Amino acid sequence: MQQKTIMDKQDVSQARLDDTPILLALDNVSKSYGALRVTQEVSFSVKEGEILGILGPNGAGKTTLFNLISGDARLDSGTILFDGGPIAHLRPHQRCRAGIGRSYQIPQPFSNMTVFENLVTAACFGARLPERKAWDLAAQVLDDTGLRVYANKPAGGLTLLNRKRLELARALATQPKLLLLDEIAGGLTEHEAMELVDELRRIKAEGTTMIWIEHVVHALMSIADRLLVINFGAKLAEGVPAEVMSNPEVRRVYMGIDA
Repeated sequence: MQQKTIMDKQDVSQARLDDTPILLALDNVSKSYGALRVTQEVSFSVKEGEILGILGPNGAGKTTLFNLISGDARLDSGTILFDGGPIAHLRPHQRCRAGIGRSYQIPQPFSNMTVFENLVTAACFGARLPERKAWDLAAQVLDDTGLRVYANKPAGGLTLLNRKRLELARALATQPKLLLLDEIAGGLTEHEAMELVDELRRIKAEGTTMIWIEHVVHALMSIADRLLVINFGAKLAEGVPAEVMSNPEVRRVYMGIDA
């Protein structure tokens, strides 16, 4: 009788990713501001459809890493490949149009514009859609992110949860291949954080690749395929979530637990 092998969800997910093309690859990426080295020879890759979670103490260099990928900061050394080609020479708006969308830790909507106008602007200038198609996409994103009821409200008057939803929605309206999420669950209640996780599961199911920086560890663990831990600008650990979180050095540095 042939023996059956039972794989858990993590094993199945990993097996599916093994043959998937790489969408983003960083090789020995470094960045300094004066004498302060905020990113030190970091290398990793992300496959299409994958969710990579990034953890690290405050000041570890996580957001700087995002800035290097999105073009908000320039590399000192190393290479970044996206969708098979180098992007270090591209400006932020060019990287957005190439398929890199991002949210910011502190939401940055156009406060005096309505929620709908924010999304239309993202669709027009980020995805380069003509006005009519931008309206259609904005309407669809409103529905997908639960913001339709706020469509005609000024973005500056939204609650924190809805500003974070709008931050996600604006990134989605650029039609990204890769979505960079910077502490989007920060400040949310447990219920609100899990609503956000459900939304990210839907986005993942549609094929969008994500890198998510987060301090709400249980939210990240519930959806990430892999974790990357950064400390003092350098890679400390990388792998499947359970293994990374059981790493003694990760527990000591990130959670203050001596093994």
